[in-house]
Amino acid sequence: MQRREFVKTAIGLAALAGIVAKPFGATAFAADPVKVGILIPLSGPAGLFGPSSQMSAQLAVDEINAAGGLLGRMIEPEFVDVGGPPADATQAALKLWKGQKAEAFIGMHDSAVRGALTNLFKGQVPYIYTPVYEGGECSAGTYVLGETPSQQLEPVIPWLSAEKGITKWYLIGNDYNWPRDTNAAAKAYIEAAGGSVVGEEYLPFTVDNFDSSLAKIKESGADGVLITLVGGASVGFNRAFASFGLADDVVRLGTLIEENTLAGIGAENSKNLFSSAGYFASIDTPAAKAFADKYKAKNGADAPALNALGQSVYDGVLLLDALAKKTGSLDASAMDAAAEGTSYDGPRGSATLSGRHVSKDIFLAEADGASFNVIQTFSNVDAGNNCG
Repeated sequence: MQRREFVKTAIGLAALAGIVAKPFGATAFAADPVKVGILIPLSGPAGLFGPSSQMSAQLAVDEINAAGGLLGRMIEPEFVDVGGPPADATQAALKLWKGQKAEAFIGMHDSAVRGALTNLFKGQVPYIYTPVYEGGECSAGTYVLGETPSQQLEPVIPWLSAEKGITKWYLIGNDYNWPRDTNAAAKAYIEAAGGSVVGEEYLPFTVDNFDSSLAKIKESGADGVLITLVGGASVGFNRAFASFGLADDVVRLGTLIEENTLAGIGAENSKNLFSSAGYFASIDTPAAKAFADKYKAKNGADAPALNALGQSVYDGVLLLDALAKKTGSLDASAMDAAAEGTSYDGPRGSATLSGRHVSKDIFLAEADGASFNVIQTFSNVDAGNNCG
């Protein structure tokens, strides 16, 4: 699939998600729904993650509503596109919170937007942040489900280095805090594994030519590349990487390369490509299979591929329900007081909040053409000292 066609497909799927994402069964409830802001990128560099995020969230909403709702009230999801600058996301969230009286927020978006939103909310409204991120978020009223570098890289880098003989790493990502902070942690893991960093580079989201970067990687003698590029930039880089002739000899490890990104990269460009995450569509557990079956039944065989980022929003809705049940309210201060130890069961298994984060199994997967095969599992990996 050509990149232009891939982007058009992602945009079309986002439009489709907007059509299917209307809650049903609303007439079965009293006229006092719970408005929940679900903040996801449906445009911009991360727009390809939006459709699966929206569909996964709607599936969780429908299930909770069918079971009696959130504290007996129907959940009314308000999907907001936060694929643009943090200032735009803040204004949209403020309008939803103060203008439309949203009582909770679930976010699957970049860390720059998260920082702006925690500054806006200031612990006054529950906010669940679901995607992969750099660690360290401890704001009041904020609960984090996403994988941290301690989870995605600390066990993975030494294992992959030993198995593939990697000694020289090149780090490349987009120019904002998630890639920079992730790579700061990665350097320590690489050094502990006996390796070295031979190059480090950060690119704007708008980059579409990677010739200079690929020449630097080749010249550096790197035998491993850690990729923290987002969405379309990751697609473009990985396609160019293979075309440049590097894929045969250099291992690539991504911490944000999921199934939709892999589809854009293409099977012909995926040799020696690995990804580390807490979920893949190919996970073979009863809970994961049940989720996949429900997702396919609701959205059809042509729905966006299941992936860690989209699935995380489903878990975000489950966590909100669990927190509400534990406290008997949606009051942010009450949730903060009771959050520690709150648990729920989802497609990834059982999850329990500890220090506003969750421990989880981490899977290392290798691209096999256009799909991922899990080759190693690291069980119950701690999120690290984020709120110590």
